[in-house]
Amino acid sequence: MDFYLKKENTFERLLKEYKAYDSLVVAFDFDNTVYDFHQVGLEFNHVITLLQKLKKIGCYLIVFTANEDEDFVKSYCNEKEIPFDAINDNPPFYQSNSRKIYYNILLDDRAGLRETFDHLEKLIHHLNTNV
Repeated sequence: MDFYLKKENTFERLLKEYKAYDSLVVAFDFDNTVYDFHQVGLEFNHVITLLQKLKKIGCYLIVFTANEDEDFVKSYCNEKEIPFDAINDNPPFYQSNSRKIYYNILLDDRAGLRETFDHLEKLIHHLNTNV
C-alpha cells in the first residue's frame, strides 16, 4: 500500500513536522467547513473549536476559499471567533509564485474532513498528554 494511504503514517508525518517547527500550517475551507454556504442550518462548532485549539498550540491558520468577498469572510470569522492568520495567502515564512498556497494539512468538507479532523485532534491530545 502507498505510504501515505496508511493513517498511522499520515499522523506520524504531522507529528514530526509539528515537533520540527513547533507549529503546523493548517488551511481550512470556508464554505461548508466553517460557514453554512447554502443556509440550510448546518453547524460547525466542532471544527471551530478545533481551529481554536490549533491556534493555542501555535499553528498558522489560513482560510482557503473561493469566496471573493474577503470582508465578509473576515467579518464572519471574527464574529464566530474563528482564528485565522491569512486568507488565500502563503505564510510569511514561505514565499512562492505558485498559485497553490503552502500548508501541512487541509480541513475541507470535500477532502476527507473527518480523517483530517481526527488527525489534528489526535495531535493536540498527544501534545497535551506528552508534555
